Amino acid sequence: MATLTGKTAVVTGSTSGIGLAYARAFAGAGANIVLNGMGAPADIEKERAAIESDFKVKAVHSPADMTKPAEIAGMIALGETTFGSVDVLVNNAGIQFVSPIEEFPPEKWEAIIAINLSSAFYGIRAAVPGMKKRGWGRIINTASAHSLVASPFKSAYVSAKHGIAGLTKTVALELATFKITCNCISPGYVWTPLVEHQIPETMKARNLTKEQVIHDVLLAAQPTKEFVTSEQVAALALFLCGDDAAQITGANLSIDGGWTAE
Repeated sequence: MATLTGKTAVVTGSTSGIGLAYARAFAGAGANIVLNGMGAPADIEKERAAIESDFKVKAVHSPADMTKPAEIAGMIALGETTFGSVDVLVNNAGIQFVSPIEEFPPEKWEAIIAINLSSAFYGIRAAVPGMKKRGWGRIINTASAHSLVASPFKSAYVSAKHGIAGLTKTVALELATFKITCNCISPGYVWTPLVEHQIPETMKARNLTKEQVIHDVLLAAQPTKEFVTSEQVAALALFLCGDDAAQITGANLSIDGGWTAE
């Protein structure tokens, strides 16, 4: 297992779901953590304090807005000034909206591209100089099965995730000689608040019941007929931080119950 003692991991969108699982996995390996994301302050503080008490590392929360490049740069700077470095960057923040394209609200398109794609560019741009200086880094982007295949009514999300796959490859090539890897993980459906919240939208768009959405839309895509867990995604991310993964870069790693094998 990767040992991250003395290193710092910044994880965007880490106050719940997959992001929180990443943060806890890295903390369990010894890394200090910069959390980022929205939520009730008391809930965020509870998770931050739990990371410190459970894993005996330090954790801070950055309230950086992922639609604002200056705040994203500030989040990376917070990690560097607080802990001395940002060694692992996980671009995980994401939102979703489901709608036929001719009815897709332009402001939703802009927000999804900003949060799901552009924020990764700005985070990487800010973190790379320090990683180069130290001669080590791990950049992990949460993509999606939708970085490889499409689904109807998700034009912005699918476009953003295809973009993440391309950004990952480009960054990997640029950093290949600096002992910095850049990979993306493409989960299928993971039972998270993001998935749970899109069920009513999908019920409306497809005129289905909640049970039909879960079984006929979500899990219909996954041959295993099971949701991926956040912990499984986090375990893969932790592996990518270890020495055994030093030659894995520019990869798009599916963890989707066989969805994209079809």
